[in-house]
Amino acid sequence: MLKYVLTYCFLVFSICLTAQIKKIETDRPGQTNTPSTTPNKWLQSEVGFQKQTDKFVYGVVLKDIYFQHPSLLAKYGIGSRFEVRLITELSYVNKRRVNSNDINKGTTNTQIGAKFNFLKQKGFIPKAAIIAHYRFNALNTNPIGRDSINGANFRFAMLHTTSDNFSLGYNLGMDWDELGSPPVYLYTFSPRFSFSEDWLVFIELYGFIEKNRVPKTSADVGISYFINDNFKIDASGGTRINKDVRIKFYSIGASFRFKTSKDN
Repeated sequence: MLKYVLTYCFLVFSICLTAQIKKIETDRPGQTNTPSTTPNKWLQSEVGFQKQTDKFVYGVVLKDIYFQHPSLLAKYGIGSRFEVRLITELSYVNKRRVNSNDINKGTTNTQIGAKFNFLKQKGFIPKAAIIAHYRFNALNTNPIGRDSINGANFRFAMLHTTSDNFSLGYNLGMDWDELGSPPVYLYTFSPRFSFSEDWLVFIELYGFIEKNRVPKTSADVGISYFINDNFKIDASGGTRINKDVRIKFYSIGASFRFKTSKDN
């Protein structure tokens, strides 16, 4: 799978158009989505590979290992403020217990959705967009995450750009694992620093809040390198801040785009 994805990435890189258009903006890496939308009639792909290790301390140490191989966010721009979105994810989950070793493989995340960029930055008012998805739990082939009831989510993505070298992104939203279930509230906060035209670094704090449960708070850092205006690679890693669960995760990825039609 990795070989085919990398081959596809380099093929797209070789044919990317060099038209003068704003540099690619992506929702990965990290959890803080950008309010920017894909340019009109451009197709953008954001591919990532991630490893996550969860250690549970209940007298004995229990471990879960998750591999995403890969996750894919595909976006297509319609007009100057709107994009349609498809999310898919293949995963490998190894649950290690005292006397067992349970392995599950398959798709764990299939979503379709859209992003609408409805507000431009003006003074203290941030650039803002609303992003919404419908999750097809019934289509998952991995037993983990598979359910006969589908889910949904939405978030507001906001961005303050103060200079060519610094911006602050933050998101607020809600997620329903299953329609009709209590919502999970999500938040993200991410300062971003550009050290040159090609390098971008971010730090991030994000979390999930559920009724009658301990909030889940995580922190991560990452770096991106722009090969050109239409192709970017990234790496990131982080941990969850929690007393009973020790979680570490690492990710690498690539994002690229190309125009699907010629100008008249």
